[in-house]
Amino acid sequence: MNKFVLFAKTLRQVGSSRIFNQPRFISSLNTSSFKINSDAKIDQKRFIKTSCCMHEAERAVGKSEKYEFLAETKQLLNIVAKSLYSDKEVFVRELISNASDAIEKLKYAQLTSDQEVDGQIPFEIQINANDMNNTLTIQDTGVGMTKDELVKFLGTIAHSGSKAFIENLSKNAENGQNSIIGQFGVGFYSAFMVADKVQVFSKSYKETEQAFEWSSSGDGSYEISEAQGVTRGTKIILHLKDDCSEFSKDEVIRKIVNKYSNFVGFPIIVNGDKINLIQPIWLEDAKNVTEEQHEEFYKFLGNMDKPRYTFTYKTDAPLNIRALFYVPTFKPSPMEISQEGDIGVSLYSKKVLILSKANQILPRWLRFIKGVVDSEDIPLNLSRELLQDSNLIRKLRTILTQRILRFLNDEAKYDEEKYMQFYSDYNLYFKEGIYRAADQNEKEEIASLLRFETNKTEPGKTISLNEYVKRMKADQKNIFYYSAPSREIALNSPYFEAIKQKDHEVLFLFEQYDEMVALQLFQFKNKQLVGIEQENLADKNKDDIIIEGDSRSLTNDQAKELKDWLKTTLSNNKKC
Repeated sequence: MNKFVLFAKTLRQVGSSRIFNQPRFISSLNTSSFKINSDAKIDQKRFIKTSCCMHEAERAVGKSEKYEFLAETKQLLNIVAKSLYSDKEVFVRELISNASDAIEKLKYAQLTSDQEVDGQIPFEIQINANDMNNTLTIQDTGVGMTKDELVKFLGTIAHSGSKAFIENLSKNAENGQNSIIGQFGVGFYSAFMVADKVQVFSKSYKETEQAFEWSSSGDGSYEISEAQGVTRGTKIILHLKDDCSEFSKDEVIRKIVNKYSNFVGFPIIVNGDKINLIQPIWLEDAKNVTEEQHEEFYKFLGNMDKPRYTFTYKTDAPLNIRALFYVPTFKPSPMEISQEGDIGVSLYSKKVLILSKANQILPRWLRFIKGVVDSEDIPLNLSRELLQDSNLIRKLRTILTQRILRFLNDEAKYDEEKYMQFYSDYNLYFKEGIYRAADQNEKEEIASLLRFETNKTEPGKTISLNEYVKRMKADQKNIFYYSAPSREIALNSPYFEAIKQKDHEVLFLFEQYDEMVALQLFQFKNKQLVGIEQENLADKNKDDIIIEGDSRSLTNDQAKELKDWLKTTLSNNKKC
């Protein structure tokens, strides 16, 4: 072997050993017995926060036993290892979710069994990204596994175990669909996307059980041997492939954890630092969440301003939904309104991110809404393809849209001035919604948010369509509107003069696209929207053909004289 290569390899191992062992040494000290020097406060604080459970004392002992994976598991490993994925980072989410489940199981076991659990070991998830060794380690202090459980859960496809499952995987792989992990939730096996060898050290919480090491290169077999130096729970060591070395970098893992698993219910410690500091406030009682917490969470979602409106919605039927929505304070630019942007709402399942931009759970016109939706009814393995075709998602979309519309209508009644400021900034989205919506009921629900001046309101004052309908005369069948660039032009129009005699209220549409919206809406509360030009033409039974007050119109006497002349001049066989 080249001497330089040998030297570099030795140096890497020595440096890695120092990095791993220093936290363990310092964490074992009685830190209360000495004072940290202020100059070294930041560096030493990082080590002191490292939990005692992340160490390298585990080792296999005795002779190992070799096992063969079941046929369908071999197929799965082959697909995972050889397929190309655009979202390999999902494996971090899968393994953290498994770790969280293991801790939850232990907490449940404490309540339902007489088995003593070591209270000195905290409930937490430790992650060590070691770019010197090109490894990633994820360790939990949960329920752990016995030898039989290692065989059962890691040697077979616990998620499905069915031949159909594998056939579906193979079919999608052949078609070039690269979201198998996101679609089927293969969990633990996702580790083989990025690792050419996986080691698992596990010790059951039951005191009488022995610790074991499980290891595999994903080549169709695995080995199990007894182990020593293992604490309660499970520790997974991923020996990363050369082209996946980015997952051994501290900053990369922190970013992935914050993206997918920030709201897991147990501390997640990456290289000594607890990083999941933001709380899932959408699960809290809305009355207990402060304005400052909302602002902090709103910024966590990637927004720079402050929320104008905050809306929390919770229900358990017909679906389990925990939603938190924000309306931004900033006024969107014409470019932002015209762009086909993504929905600003993230979709979670049990506090684990499924999609950061969940375009299917709200209609496109509500893309200005920011926030999160969490539903236990949504499986963690739901893919983008399934989201498009899922009846569950369609039902969720309908419920959320109705609740948002109801909230905005309530806010309009509660604080009209604030709502009108919001309406001035965002009304184009409502009009887009009416144009896009296929369902008439949805069109009318959106239309209830619209505001218009009329010939009977003061300049600058507006009313809703609901108010208009309430003010209609008993014999009035239609909602009348007139499209004009300004109020002055509308009031001086001959079309308006013609209908004014009936004392009907007329909506003024000042924007050039408002008339198109009215045509798309067509009706509201069973009242057809009709332009006054159309109304004048349709009115064939007028008794009075004179427009009073219009200097361009004939008087009654002049009209009568003209009519008599026409009768005399024209043939008696012609009717005028």
